[in-house]
Amino acid sequence: MMTNLFSIFDPSTNLLNLPLNWISTFIGLMFIPYSFWLIPNRHLFFWNFILNTLHKEFKTLLGKNSNGSTFIFISMFTFVLFNNFLGLFPYIFTSTSHLTLSLSISLPLWLSFMFYGWINNTKHMFIHMIPQGTPGILMPFMVLIETISNIIRPGTLAVRLTANMIAGHLLMTLLSGTGPNMSSYFIILLVLVQILLLILESAVAIIQSYVIAILSTLYSSEVN
Repeated sequence: MMTNLFSIFDPSTNLLNLPLNWISTFIGLMFIPYSFWLIPNRHLFFWNFILNTLHKEFKTLLGKNSNGSTFIFISMFTFVLFNNFLGLFPYIFTSTSHLTLSLSISLPLWLSFMFYGWINNTKHMFIHMIPQGTPGILMPFMVLIETISNIIRPGTLAVRLTANMIAGHLLMTLLSGTGPNMSSYFIILLVLVQILLLILESAVAIIQSYVIAILSTLYSSEVN
């Protein structure tokens, strides 16, 4: 049962032994009309409002001289949000429900932050490992705790995104599987519950995109 349940996340479409499901990660961007970015419309204004809001928030966290850095995290937000929403459509592969993708996003970012921080701000990185006011006897333990918490950051970023995307899809799959055994009255109730779950999953898709972007921004601000 569990094997069949989790098989909904398997990339099963192949052509010449190449998994085509992963192409959905990028191919959807090709269907956005070019005129969408050129002709002013309410959707473009709304999207620009979101991006400008994120830019201001990320700039506050990173500092005044970080205009270019904010676009990295805005692009991450856009990429994750696009794939989260794409997975809500029927028969479309949810790439963000796989650690392969989420780790590919979080691990290179974390490594780049660590290399930059330890090479350019070595003293600051050592200071950051011991919170201010820590008693001398606890300093070795605090260094160990801070080191472990720093090392597991890319894993927690990846698992948080993957687990949240899997949980909602599994719940919707479990509920939809009980439909054939229900009476017509319960099926109507089940449809209403599925609609509510879909709304909830849409909110989760937005929130998780924001969470991974804002946490990455915070990690970046710590090495500067």
